[in-house]
Amino acid sequence: MSAVEVQIAGRAGTFEYRVELHLDAPGALVLAGPNGAGKSTALKAILGALRPERGRISIGGVPVFDSASALDVPMELRAIGYVPQAYALFPHLTALENAGFGLPRPDRARRALLMLERLGVAELKDRLPGSLSGGERQRVALARALAPEPRLLLLDEPLAALDVTTRRQVRAFLAERLRSLEIPSIVVTHDVEDARTLGDRIAILERGSVVDSGDLASVLQRRTTPFAAELASAGHPLQS
Repeated sequence: MSAVEVQIAGRAGTFEYRVELHLDAPGALVLAGPNGAGKSTALKAILGALRPERGRISIGGVPVFDSASALDVPMELRAIGYVPQAYALFPHLTALENAGFGLPRPDRARRALLMLERLGVAELKDRLPGSLSGGERQRVALARALAPEPRLLLLDEPLAALDVTTRRQVRAFLAERLRSLEIPSIVVTHDVEDARTLGDRIAILERGSVVDSGDLASVLQRRTTPFAAELASAGHPLQS
């Protein structure tokens, strides 16, 4: 059984979606496609912020949504780490307090500091988000998502808030970090360079449906969609 299995369908407003994803752990899957393809809709459904009309979602073999049995585990109980586009750090809390937010109080500071250390930003623990660079804020947000030891990590356009120079630097760090995790992760992006770099597997979403998926090299070779063709023609070497 895959570490994460998603088979969902429904409607968000007038937008219809039908998404099937399968992930093995550990590993990063890039959910890519043009703007408006339904990537964030799929992510919200997995997170538990959007209820599909039908289907099933399981994480680590444990169902968190099943329309047939009316199962819909609340978002806070799904054991999912989530990093939104703008990181959503609390401006009045230090990096350490942000990283530890929501953790049990007796162990909060230790676990938060440990995660900041693993991400190379422990020296920033007493600083507020407003004094951090974009890359530093992203690492603190990633620490907050990973500190509770989730079963799955979701990242929604994780580099979109960064300027071009910072984005290039942080992209390499994030790609390496995702490959070192012991849990599966799903990274949503519409950026071709991010899609080529941040995961070894990719699923391309267009008009609410997954139209191609597999290892990155195979998808680029097939060029079965306009987005895959754009990826393949980007002219940059693939990650090994």
